[in-house]
Amino acid sequence: MRQSSLVVIANRLPLDDSAAPDGACEWRRSPGGLASALHAILEQTPATWVGWAGGVGPAPALPDLGSLRLRPVALTEEELRGYYEGFANSTLWPLYHDAVQQPVFDRGWWETYRTVNRRFAEAAAEVAEPGAAVWVQDYHLQLVPAMLRELRPDLLIGFFLHVPFPPPELYMQLPRRVELLRGMLGADLVGFQREQAAHNVAQLAKKLLQVEATDRAITIDGRTVRTGAFPVSIDVAEMRALATRPDVVTHSRQLRHDLGQPKRVLLSVDRLDWTKGIEHRLTAYSELLRDGFVKVRDTVMVQVAVPSRERVESYRGLRDRIEGEVGRINGEFGRVGEPAIHYLNQPFARAQLAALYQTADVMVVTPLRDGMNLVAKEFVAAREDGTGALVLSEFAGAAAELEQAFLVNPHDVDGLKQTLLRAMEADSADLTARMTAMRRHLAGHDIMAWARDYLTALDHTGRLAERLPPLARRR
Repeated sequence: MRQSSLVVIANRLPLDDSAAPDGACEWRRSPGGLASALHAILEQTPATWVGWAGGVGPAPALPDLGSLRLRPVALTEEELRGYYEGFANSTLWPLYHDAVQQPVFDRGWWETYRTVNRRFAEAAAEVAEPGAAVWVQDYHLQLVPAMLRELRPDLLIGFFLHVPFPPPELYMQLPRRVELLRGMLGADLVGFQREQAAHNVAQLAKKLLQVEATDRAITIDGRTVRTGAFPVSIDVAEMRALATRPDVVTHSRQLRHDLGQPKRVLLSVDRLDWTKGIEHRLTAYSELLRDGFVKVRDTVMVQVAVPSRERVESYRGLRDRIEGEVGRINGEFGRVGEPAIHYLNQPFARAQLAALYQTADVMVVTPLRDGMNLVAKEFVAAREDGTGALVLSEFAGAAAELEQAFLVNPHDVDGLKQTLLRAMEADSADLTARMTAMRRHLAGHDIMAWARDYLTALDHTGRLAERLPPLARRR
């Protein structure tokens, strides 16, 4: 196995679930997904990605993706249930999203989670050059930094949490809270989406580990772990290029025609997940229809819900509830050939998303809790003409940056209804001013800026200056 000076570890390899016609591997891109975030960086940066290829059984042999080498990690059916569906997505995910849904604490899942985290750490230790930088991604692998430090103390280890980190009173519910916290603090640099997360971790380190801790640094086991906020972003240049492609522009016009040339199109693009606030959004829109503030012939809502974690029972239940509510709304308010809501439970290609973003008059991004939400940023980047309104949840990390959006508390259905009406009725000058400011911010805070900021902070001593890729050394 060849070794690399930069190793990324994530739950999934960035692969499409189906091979290309010629049998080659292709990038797996989904709205707001990790592969989308890192695509622009690793497309031009020699590195190795350690992750699960999907499916169960022995790890497949995979070709490189350009300059990116792939190191697959195998999972059995039992491990998939305990590590991924269980501890990661039924215990940590709900707890880290403010327990909007009750987390499940199953003692058996923990042992599987720890076993799989060890396998990821061992795979990374195998492919990392002496003194390499290893970048561990997200809550699935929170034990990996400490395990990797034990296996390879020569490595420079970074950890980035893409989801929110909960307040101490919620985190304290975890039965394995100390080991999880120590696992994350095995890194040299722990990055979060927002400053509040670093503060939460510092408070927990003082309480649970009795160590010195500030919002910037935690002293543990004779070394200093640096912490901070590094808000993740998107490949702005890619989205702008897509938005101006003639076929995408033509597709956008066709979509508008297919929707019946309404006065207003509302669009939401989410993974099918209860944190995204889809049910609250449907309730708000249904009541606007009921009360006559919105009329089907004039206004159309398009809800894209990309399938997610379909093996998990609670997600299947969510899908059934949403499909039932969409059916009820269309049955009550729709007309022949004129549904109130166009509901699409399927993945979309990047060009298709760009066309959808340009079709929308109002983009509705209202998660109940979200680490960042890159869909909001993609919408702004796609609006080359400077038009369109963004309704954005206060509880998405993106709200701290896109302050000119129509910010809303999605738990407040009446407030959500009023905000939707404000966005739909705003004058063009107001919308242009808001969009111009948000686009200006994104231009200076794209995915490359995020990578430079994080990797430069990770390599703050400069000892890897000759080993890390050029991207990480730019100033």
